[in-house]
Amino acid sequence: MQANFLADVLRNSNNAQIVERWDALNLKDGWLVAGCLFQTVWNVLSGQAPESKIKDYDFFYFDSLDLSASGERAVQHHVEGVLADLGITVEVANQARVHCWYEEHFGHPYAPLSSAKEGIDRFLIPATCVGINAHEVYAPNGLHLLYEGTLTMNPLTPHELLFAKKAASYQQRWPWLRTPHTPLRIDASSATL
Repeated sequence: MQANFLADVLRNSNNAQIVERWDALNLKDGWLVAGCLFQTVWNVLSGQAPESKIKDYDFFYFDSLDLSASGERAVQHHVEGVLADLGITVEVANQARVHCWYEEHFGHPYAPLSSAKEGIDRFLIPATCVGINAHEVYAPNGLHLLYEGTLTMNPLTPHELLFAKKAASYQQRWPWLRTPHTPLRIDASSATL
């Protein structure tokens, strides 16, 4: 199934160009991740243009020796330069520093990571936990949920409101995606009768 996945994501000409230029990106523990991959698959399955409705192209890398925002901006600038002729929006994130800003931005604590793959593991929806580079496909939860269009909450990041918002956004663009019914959990210690 990984070969089919790779063939599908490379139908997006931007993804294909990124992989072709991979060595020039010079990303430590680098991965192309997120929407540009799984949304390409959903577009292909929906009979739409592979590049349709993809707002940006996300890159993860891991550099524990430079946790500075300025260091991350320098890598972002380099990647933008390598891909400038594609006319796409690029987002680059050093997974070694996510714990420095995640709680302030999303309202939940985030333990430090030890690799870029660990960042992929923590996407809100297991079906979307995918990454590629010029040498490897990484899909820690397999690819069946992605191809089935099943959106479930990731137990590694059990943030219900963030999950619900993300899933609703995806379902608005690809209405055939589904979220299995999840019963509302009530915390007995805070319930009033």
